[in-house]
Amino acid sequence: MTIDFNKTDGLVPVIIQDDKTLEVLMLGYMNQEAYDKTVQENIVTFYSRSKNRLWTKGETSNNFLHVKSVHIDCDNDTILIKASADGPTCHTGSRSCFQTEYNQNFIMQLERVIADRYENPQEGSYINKLRGKGLNKIAQKVGEEGVETVIAALAETETDLINEASDLVFHLLVLLREKGLSLETIAKNLEGRHK
Repeated sequence: MTIDFNKTDGLVPVIIQDDKTLEVLMLGYMNQEAYDKTVQENIVTFYSRSKNRLWTKGETSNNFLHVKSVHIDCDNDTILIKASADGPTCHTGSRSCFQTEYNQNFIMQLERVIADRYENPQEGSYINKLRGKGLNKIAQKVGEEGVETVIAALAETETDLINEASDLVFHLLVLLREKGLSLETIAKNLEGRHK
């Protein structure tokens, strides 16, 4: 698919999205040269309208954006880049240039934390302690938290329900990781059922 740089005087908008949480991190602009450099190096480079030159995100802060995938919209005049950020994306130090109140996709981020604990065990980590007890204990914890969530929903406060449901989701994420599955697999299955 060819990007139509001519439609918008040589610059097209580029939306940067976290590849795991899908949070929108920033908006920038690219010309053909910035796009080619981005694709070649797998590091996001924009065309800076204020500096009148190519600008690689992170060139002074070291908070580079590593390209995971590139998508062109249906009109061929807007780019979506899913990227992994080395640090905060915004020059203010925030993870996103859009000052959202909280990370709406924290569950996906938590899935990454769990995966990291599996790949890089840390002494004293609850995840590693649970993993050390094996699949049966992990599955048992999901069952226990499921029952506690039901009890909280029927007979306890909203705060209790929130806490128990949080425990249930956390332990389910650990179980999925133990079995080599991901939220993406579950989401695709649910999407298929929805159709």
